[in-house]
Amino acid sequence: MGAKKRYFLFLFVDSLIVTFSVFIGYYILMPFFSEYSLTVLGVTAVLLLVNHHLFAYIFNLYHRAWEYASVRELISITQAVTATMVATSILTFLLFEMTFMRLMVVTWMMHLIFIGGSRLSWKLIHHQLNGRKSHGPKMTRTLIFGAGKGGSLLIKQMLDNPAMGMNPVVVVDDHPSKQNMELGGGVKVEGKREDIERLIKKYDIKKVVIAIPSLSKKELKKIHALANIDGVDVLIMPNIEDILSGRLEVNMLKRVEVEDLLGREPVELDIEGIEEEVTDKTILVTGAGGSIGSEIVRQIAKFQPRKILLLGHGENSIYTILEEVLDNKNDNISYVPIIADVQNRKRMFKVFEKYRPDIVYHAAAHKHVPMMEYNPQEAVKNNVVGTKNTAEAACYFIARKFVMISTDKAVNPPNVMGATKRMAEMIVQALDKKCADTTLVAVRFGNVLGSRGSVVPKFKKQIQLGGPVTVTDPRMTRYFMTIPEASRLVIQASTLAEGGEVFVLDMGEPVKIVDLAKNMIRLCGFAEEDIGIEFVGIRPGEKLYEELLKKEEIHPEQVYAKIYRGRVTESSLSIIEAQLKTFLSIDENELKEMLLSFVSQENLQREELEQVSAG
Repeated sequence: MGAKKRYFLFLFVDSLIVTFSVFIGYYILMPFFSEYSLTVLGVTAVLLLVNHHLFAYIFNLYHRAWEYASVRELISITQAVTATMVATSILTFLLFEMTFMRLMVVTWMMHLIFIGGSRLSWKLIHHQLNGRKSHGPKMTRTLIFGAGKGGSLLIKQMLDNPAMGMNPVVVVDDHPSKQNMELGGGVKVEGKREDIERLIKKYDIKKVVIAIPSLSKKELKKIHALANIDGVDVLIMPNIEDILSGRLEVNMLKRVEVEDLLGREPVELDIEGIEEEVTDKTILVTGAGGSIGSEIVRQIAKFQPRKILLLGHGENSIYTILEEVLDNKNDNISYVPIIADVQNRKRMFKVFEKYRPDIVYHAAAHKHVPMMEYNPQEAVKNNVVGTKNTAEAACYFIARKFVMISTDKAVNPPNVMGATKRMAEMIVQALDKKCADTTLVAVRFGNVLGSRGSVVPKFKKQIQLGGPVTVTDPRMTRYFMTIPEASRLVIQASTLAEGGEVFVLDMGEPVKIVDLAKNMIRLCGFAEEDIGIEFVGIRPGEKLYEELLKKEEIHPEQVYAKIYRGRVTESSLSIIEAQLKTFLSIDENELKEMLLSFVSQENLQREELEQVSAG
């Protein structure tokens, strides 16, 4: 029924109720009262009708979605009816110098019962009609995990909105007091998490919705594992505060993503400390078009710097991030795109001379391990020379802080990429001793999900093509974190820097790559046997297990949540520069061996120093 027809229907029904209620009330009270004439009753009925429509307009009784009525709507009816009675009683007394309060009270009660009942009847009819739709054969049979506020809201939305295409069949909740409790629409709590698999089979469930948005990542991972059955989609509802505030709708369910299954809780940042460092400053991000660099730009923009310099070698990637920040721009930040190669020392010094950045986040680097095995000289030029150029420019033009993005592959590196990143760390540490006015640090972490070098985009593409998913070795493990978390922790680490540190981010527990592949296959809606997993062997330069620091290299206490300070040895800048000249002048065939030898000698020197200090 359209809004106009519904309006006139309620107007007509209310007019009948209001007009005849006073007569019915009068005849109920007849044995006790007979002083009112029909004229007085008629005038009273007209006054009631006029006042009712006046206050119905004031309290908006005719333009509400009564099929979704709640206590708030019943309060509006009570307010309108009460105001009508008070106004009518006053007018009756002024006209006839008499009013019968018992008649007004009885009429008030009848108005509440009949007007409220008409709205409740509308809600019940709507519910019954839509209830049949929501339980139709085309609706997906759904299990809800969580019988709290989120679960109740979700079930109500499913029943009231058949367009969601879900039929809530059963609820699961771990709380003992909620067992056998019935939620809206007769949906019953029939077990705890250990009963999920049994209930899925019993009721032929095709979707499981986790209706506890505040659930910790570890608990989410456990519940997903229990519900992760072939042919069953696992979804999660948005945060309850976002729903209640109107920012998100209840029906905006999302699939559980691989990022949700890392078991990592989000870290709270020191907002005041970051604002003090960043607000109204000029920030330079090298490699700003890359996965980490672009996310640092997004995160740093939240703290309102004066200017962000987006520096990168590839014009397309810089154009992409520039368009994104400009499209979403609701601030007064000036974004400056700079196409430059960190290997070009003269160009980097010109950039620093022109813009004088306060803080530098150096994310520009070659990161792909097998590619750098074939191109060691390019790895040295970009990762070592590029870092040296940028760091020295920061020192020369007195940037306050220089933060280099490093990697777990810099620990005992058996490959070119890891060795060049460790050498870059050594340069940062050595320069920090020379630069009195610039604080230089490195931040080391493992793989980030979804980055260009990550296995996640590769696995997704392989699954879309029908498989198989290729994994190098069943024993292969890696540390993972999300791109936003890594970027936030890098920014946080920069506020803690005192100079020369190698900060290490807490990467949580290592993840087996084969388990990651299996989870991704299931999250994409396929069975493992449909896609298949193929083991292709370890690629050049790869390690089976990564490490962020050796046990003896890390301070046991966190300097901030999920941030540690590493104890790594420092080298002389003159020795590094002499070695770097040699690396750039020799044949590529010799370069890899010499590079790995140089970094391993640094490890031997550290061990010797440790033995001396222990003795």
